[in-house]
Amino acid sequence: MTRCRRGWRRFSAAADRPPTNHGNELSAVMRLGNMSLMSDDDTSDDQAEADARSNGDDQPIDSAVPTAIHADAIVRVNIGLSAVFVVTAAYAAAVFDTTAQWVGAITALVLFAIGVVAFLWGFWNAVQRSRTEEISVGQLFFLAGPAISSPVRRVMNAVLAIQVVTALVTTLARPNGPEGRPGSSLAVGFLVPMLGLGLNGLWAAYHARFASRQLVDDGRS
Repeated sequence: MTRCRRGWRRFSAAADRPPTNHGNELSAVMRLGNMSLMSDDDTSDDQAEADARSNGDDQPIDSAVPTAIHADAIVRVNIGLSAVFVVTAAYAAAVFDTTAQWVGAITALVLFAIGVVAFLWGFWNAVQRSRTEEISVGQLFFLAGPAISSPVRRVMNAVLAIQVVTALVTTLARPNGPEGRPGSSLAVGFLVPMLGLGLNGLWAAYHARFASRQLVDDGRS
C-alpha cells in the first residue's frame, strides 16, 4: 500500500512539471552557431587587414606632415622645368635673334613666377610646422641636415646648381645685344634659380622630418 502511494506521488509530480520547450533549446543552439560564424568572419577580416598592412597597403601617415603633394612629383617637376630652361636658354644664346631672345626671356619669367608661388607656398607650410618643430633656413631652402634624405638633397641641389650655371654661361656667352650694345636679355635667366629654391622649400615643408621643438623654461613665474 505504501509503495502504491509513493508511485502515485511520483507520477503526479511528473505530470505537474511543465513540458520541455525543445523549440527554445533549438533556437539557442542556432544563435550560438551564428555567433561562432560571425566571430570567424571578424577574425578573417582582421587577418586580411593585418596582411594588407604588412604588404604596405595601409601605411600610417604622420599627422604633423601635410600630404597635399607627393614628394616624387616635386622632384620630377623641378627636373622637367629645369630641362625646359636649359633648352630654351641654349637656343636663345645660340641663335640670338629677336624670336629666340623672346623665347628665352618669356620662359625664364614664367619659371621665375612658378618659383615665387612655390616659395611662398612652402614658406607658409613651414611657418605652420615651425610652431612644433625646429626648422632652419638652410634646411628649408637648401635641404641641409638629417631631416632630408640624401638622394633628394643631391638631386634637388644639383638641379638648382644647373639652373645657376646655365644662366651664368648663357649670359656670358652673349654679353652684348644684337646691335653690339652692352647688356643682354639672356641675363633674365638669373631669375630662374628662384624655381629651384622655391621647390626645395616646398619639398621640405611637406616631406622633411624635422626635430621637435624643445620648450625652454626661463624660470619666470
